[in-house]
Amino acid sequence: MGYIIACVVSFIPILIMFWWLRNKATGEEAFKKVCDEALKQGALSVFPVILGSLVTSIITRLFGLQESNPLLYRAIRMFIVIALVEELSKYFAFRKVLKNSDYKCSWIDMAILMTIVGAGFGLPETLLYMLDASVPVVLIRGICLPHAGYGFIIGYFHGKAIRKDNSFYKVFGFAIAWLMHGLYDFSLSEEFIAINDNLVFVPFILAFLDIVLVIWLIIFVKKKRKLPEYTEKLTYDK
Repeated sequence: MGYIIACVVSFIPILIMFWWLRNKATGEEAFKKVCDEALKQGALSVFPVILGSLVTSIITRLFGLQESNPLLYRAIRMFIVIALVEELSKYFAFRKVLKNSDYKCSWIDMAILMTIVGAGFGLPETLLYMLDASVPVVLIRGICLPHAGYGFIIGYFHGKAIRKDNSFYKVFGFAIAWLMHGLYDFSLSEEFIAINDNLVFVPFILAFLDIVLVIWLIIFVKKKRKLPEYTEKLTYDK
């Protein structure tokens, strides 16, 4: 029963943020439809991750890495099998939303849509966490909105890359989101904590940074939604 309550509670911040971004950020009806699609594609992007995780887990177990070097195995699993695959799946979902929509996005639109894709991913993932994670972990992830924060980083720098005509920003934004994601997941593992007892504070610091990202998103949208540099429709390949 506790898991069910934690799951329901963890949905609330995600849905509130989605409603605010969808209805208050730009006010355009066409944009609201794209936001709905972004949420749906974000949720669907969980399934390729599940398949990829199963396949890579089988491969790493076959080579016996988990038994021979548990710390290395956990690092590879968290940074590659989990973080990298999840961020790629969400990014491809984001690109699919852009490709299939007639709506022409601005810099701020891209930041919002990728954030919503991340939020959409977090909804079914929360249900999956009920199978393995503890109630506190489910609640913390729901409050901190990590996937939305990582999505905001990618979307922000994706829009900036197009606005500034510099593809480096796309790579930079994705790398930052991936490394933060991987370190956050790795820091929650027993193998990581076993390195040094003082490292127990690392996941709390990273969780705090996730909250900072959400606050940054809110400030960004509020301050930039009326500035031409951020609201001007961009020309980009779909």
